Amino acid sequence: MSEQITLLADIGGTNTRVAMARNGALCPETIRRFANKGRPSLEAILADYLQEEECDQPIAGACVAAAGPVRDNRAEMTNLSWVIEAENIAALTKADQVFVLNDLQAQGHALGHLAPEAIRPILPGEPAREGSARLVVGIGTGFNAAPVHEGPGGRVVPPSEAGHITMPCTTEADFALKTYLEAKHAFASVEHVVAGRGLERIYAYLKDEEHATTPGEEILTLIEAGDETAVAAGRFFVQMLGKVVGDLALTHLPFGGIYLIGGAARGVVPWLEPFGFAEAMQAKGRFSEFLRAFPISVIEDDYAALHGCAAFLKARLSQ
Repeated sequence: MSEQITLLADIGGTNTRVAMARNGALCPETIRRFANKGRPSLEAILADYLQEEECDQPIAGACVAAAGPVRDNRAEMTNLSWVIEAENIAALTKADQVFVLNDLQAQGHALGHLAPEAIRPILPGEPAREGSARLVVGIGTGFNAAPVHEGPGGRVVPPSEAGHITMPCTTEADFALKTYLEAKHAFASVEHVVAGRGLERIYAYLKDEEHATTPGEEILTLIEAGDETAVAAGRFFVQMLGKVVGDLALTHLPFGGIYLIGGAARGVVPWLEPFGFAEAMQAKGRFSEFLRAFPISVIEDDYAALHGCAAFLKARLSQ
């Protein structure tokens, strides 16, 4: 069988990662990172990449993971003015099949294709049957989630925009923060509080600052140093994350596991236990014990979405 080359791209708000796969396996040596700033489009990045790689083989397919709403192979980036359309990628690459996925869909397709050391267990959960539903939860610059289902025709990862649902409120402190966020953004969403920028907003709120100017990395450093306000912000963030993940778990019943993904997720890992993540997640009345069934892990592979794009393309091109 001849070698099958596919093109992969993972577009974030700041950078785009591009790579190639051979026969469905991501080639790590081909991964390149491009800054989005100053680029007019994804096509400009892909054109530069193909020129740099000097790829002289036909591209069998291309898959793009985009951090934004996707519909009918078209994505409008949330934090960029780019519009990603499959037909434009096809015209550039000459690929017969091109797919545009939401980035969390790509993360879902990566499950089962990552190195064991890239997955860090957080909560054990209970043993589940093979093929049980799973859930990927992206916590980075933004927030999103997507369920992962195995069926007779292969894996299905429906798209979602879970970060833009209403922020859950169970305490007076929650409602006070919600009121503060609504005054600034007209609507208080999950993403406003449970994302990298969410930690910054919570910290600014507790400091009574007009604008969130302290970066999340600095807040994590302040937590490590024992800064009272930073610790309070971190605890608020972690417990709100627990509430959201608990709601999503009850919605999707991911007995096969919940996988937290993204820079903010990795950043708060040391504080999940001391700040009460599990307790907040499981605080669901008579369903509290039920929620102990779901194992939780953190994915620590920066290129998981590229692995997912490669796996998705392999499955589609073999049909």
